[in-house]
Amino acid sequence: MGPMLELEEAQQRLLGLAQLMPIETVSLDAAQGRYLASDLQARRTQPARDLSAMDGYAIGPGEGPWTMVGESRAGTPYSGSIADGQAVRISTGAALPEGSDRILIQENAELVGEAVKLTSDAPREGQHVRRRGMDFGEGSVVLPSGTRIGPAQIALASSAGHGTLEVRKAPRIAVMDNGDELAADPSDCGPDQIPASNGRLLEAMLLTLGCEVMRIGPVPDERVPLTNALAEAESSDILVTSGGASVGDHDLIKPALEEWGAILGFWKVAIKPGKPLILATRGKQVILGLPGNPVSSFVTAFLFLLPLVRKAMGAAHPLPRRLLLPAAQDIEAGGGRREFLRAMWDETGVTPLRLQDSSALANLAKAQCLIDRPARAEAVKVGTLVPVYPLENGAIA
Repeated sequence: MGPMLELEEAQQRLLGLAQLMPIETVSLDAAQGRYLASDLQARRTQPARDLSAMDGYAIGPGEGPWTMVGESRAGTPYSGSIADGQAVRISTGAALPEGSDRILIQENAELVGEAVKLTSDAPREGQHVRRRGMDFGEGSVVLPSGTRIGPAQIALASSAGHGTLEVRKAPRIAVMDNGDELAADPSDCGPDQIPASNGRLLEAMLLTLGCEVMRIGPVPDERVPLTNALAEAESSDILVTSGGASVGDHDLIKPALEEWGAILGFWKVAIKPGKPLILATRGKQVILGLPGNPVSSFVTAFLFLLPLVRKAMGAAHPLPRRLLLPAAQDIEAGGGRREFLRAMWDETGVTPLRLQDSSALANLAKAQCLIDRPARAEAVKVGTLVPVYPLENGAIA
């Protein structure tokens, strides 16, 4: 299968195999977490009229005083226009009457009878006014294709006049974990077993993207059960396995996939944790074989599986994005492979967790980010900026 691939090359090969999912139209209420399949154009202008940004008085030119002649409220505008020397009481979000060009906020005004007087400097022209089209204009692109829909995007789409959105469907994903040592019931686990946690881990990660997930297993390290499990996954768009991807006598995923008719793309990536990673295809189905250690499974899912799913769903930026944050303590020199250190952050910067073993779930649950350490990284001192991946599925709070 050749030498180990570098992370970016492996990611690009993987994303090149992603099959775009079909487009469907969903209501705004069902759009959370999906990706836009086309540019979204505004059907209206926002705001549709000049509006007040503050409570106070709509006034025209001059230094006053002004005679108050009416009121403009949000949704109920003043029906006429104002002349020089006149003012209209106005609330936040209300339309400016014709003839007004600024807002005298109520904190800087005094009402004596029907006369509005200044108690501070006069507002300049346009002050405290939200001009028509300030947010967006009719026909403008408010959300580009490939945008992930969250609460702010739902509100924007609604404000732009849309009740439905064109998005790409979420893929059907089969998640299979295998190993003789895995116990399906965590409450009934013998001393020589461990609970099968990886399937639940991967399913939980995939559900954040709205995927339809079918869990299979745990499957024992035997050819016939593996063959049967693979057949069960035939209808999925993506198959992800966990465990059995290494080179031991009982690591049977690779030969089982080959017998099943899958074409192997690559095997092994130069990262730690997560070196034994399989990419394969079977027709249009993409298959990812992840390592069995839970931290390795999580890290490779974060770096490969989730980007693959995002790409299939039409994401404009499927790969996770890095930040630069200061090291809160000295970090020792790295080894021969690119390493992803589980870490926490606070106001002083990021701190690697002491235990970096790829089986340590307690520290994974604590981790708020991954520090990206290049191969043969030099030691860094406190305050040095280091690249960091925030963990979308980690303990963020």
